[in-house]
Amino acid sequence: MTEIALALVGFGNVGRAFARLLLKKREMLQKSYGIDFIVTGIQTGRHGAAIDPDGIDLNAALKLAENGQSLDSLSKVPAPADGAEFVAVCQADVLFENTPVNHQTGQPALDTLRAALSRGMHAITANKGPVVHGYRELTDLAGQQGKRFLFESAVMDGAPIFSLFRGPLPAAELRGFRGILNSCTNYILGLMESGSTFEQAVIQAQSIGIAETDPSADLDGWDAAIKVAALSTVLMGIPLTPQQVDRTGICGITPQQIDEAAAAGEKWKLVCSAYRQGSQIRGRVHPERVSAGSPLYSINGTSSYVQFEMDVLPGLGIVESDPGPETTAYGLLADLINAVRGA
Repeated sequence: MTEIALALVGFGNVGRAFARLLLKKREMLQKSYGIDFIVTGIQTGRHGAAIDPDGIDLNAALKLAENGQSLDSLSKVPAPADGAEFVAVCQADVLFENTPVNHQTGQPALDTLRAALSRGMHAITANKGPVVHGYRELTDLAGQQGKRFLFESAVMDGAPIFSLFRGPLPAAELRGFRGILNSCTNYILGLMESGSTFEQAVIQAQSIGIAETDPSADLDGWDAAIKVAALSTVLMGIPLTPQQVDRTGICGITPQQIDEAAAAGEKWKLVCSAYRQGSQIRGRVHPERVSAGSPLYSINGTSSYVQFEMDVLPGLGIVESDPGPETTAYGLLADLINAVRGA
């Protein structure tokens, strides 16, 4: 049995869902993969930090965080001043970085992951920022250290998109993709089809937790754009930032436009795409009307969809239905298993 020390940076909805999944799957990890774990460090944005080389009580940490209390009481050492110090002190084998995304620079997540890899840890994240802004650097650094930089949950939660192209699709050239990658806007447009105003739909999305208090990253298309950039950078091998994506959000879609589309048997969707143009990639995020013959038409609620166009497979689609923090947590768990197994 191999015991692995884990450190968690970020303990919000996704971080806590991952902790619960680790506890739930512990017996399976032991029996099927010969893996056991301890968590030696947890750093949060609002609930302090805990470091214990002998292992933190995860159930106690979950209870404290969910009650809005500090984790400091679980720590055997003084709380670190910043992320770099946390990485240095927590003595982990694998670091999980799950902090809010910075669309513009990927920081401070990028520095945290860089520090973990430099200290010989596997680095796993659900954060799109460092994937877009530091993919090549972090991948090269991981290779130099004999470790892995993995990020399956960065796009479409736990759906195996990145790992699909790492293994099961050898020698396939990806020419482009098209899909719905932002569940928040898809949900809002669906509510508008049912008669809600734009403002009412945003409030409803916030009430179920898929829109932030400030929903502009979703509504203005930034979240969709950074996902287009991540897929393009990693799968198509050409770096792309969200600032380079031709981007329009959904704030300009009116109830009249929704009704006009419905009368024509169509729906509005925030469509994400990227296609090769010579040595460049053209990324685009724009609202479009789609007909019933389009695979995007039936992607409703908080579901997502992407269809890949390859030289050998002209149309390979992946649907993820109604994801949540638990599906994102699964992507992190899959990355952990793959990192340890070298897959």
